[in-house]
Amino acid sequence: MARDIATTAERMALLPTDVPRDAVIVTRNLQREYIMGMERVRALQGVDLVIRRNEFVAIMGPSGSGKSTLMNMIGCLDTPSEGEYWLNGYRVSELDDDALARIRNKEIGFVFQTFNLLPRATALANVELPMVYAGVSSKERQERARTTLEQVGLGDRVHHRPNELSGGQRQRVAIARALVNRPSILLADEPTGNLDSSTSEDIMALFETLYQQGQTIILVTHEPDIAEHAKRQVVLRDGRVARDSSDPGIGEAVQ
Repeated sequence: MARDIATTAERMALLPTDVPRDAVIVTRNLQREYIMGMERVRALQGVDLVIRRNEFVAIMGPSGSGKSTLMNMIGCLDTPSEGEYWLNGYRVSELDDDALARIRNKEIGFVFQTFNLLPRATALANVELPMVYAGVSSKERQERARTTLEQVGLGDRVHHRPNELSGGQRQRVAIARALVNRPSILLADEPTGNLDSSTSEDIMALFETLYQQGQTIILVTHEPDIAEHAKRQVVLRDGRVARDSSDPGIGEAVQ
């Protein structure tokens, strides 16, 4: 329980000594196995990764590379079979389901390609939703939701419902919802998958702005042109890191 109530600085002090003190994501020998019928599938086979505060990182890889499994691990939606994972100083690889749910709501803002908005709720009400679970008062919820919608360029759409918004505007509402609890990381899974190329560029420009404002962003994508917007690319193959553009002396992206 001490780890739950410690300050960020106190938690960071518990990280391995060779890890940068501004590390938000740290994985060590992260492994995940699944049993499918009579077959054992090794989705992750020892992933070591460090992502520092205010990085913009794209995680890439072909189908079956392990990128979706890694996203689920980073997002505290699944737990490793072996290895360790720290998120903002929390050693989440050893937490139970209730603790993981608290960490998810506090530390991670999720953006999905399908938007996942409540169809009958206004943009304002959709953005307020994570704060309801966090126990924020109604007045503060509305103020923060309105401010965050203004941040993503939708200050004039707060009372519109999803069917009254374009695809790009719906994704902006989803991004505002992900940001409103001021998470340590913004985790975006194929965020432009349902958008045309022009709207996709607009959304990626928004991510660039958020990054410039200090937000840590992890983008999961299979599209090289989308990944190019990130400042660092991590490529997975067969459950391992095949390339990390932050490593010196490594060549161009693995296709």
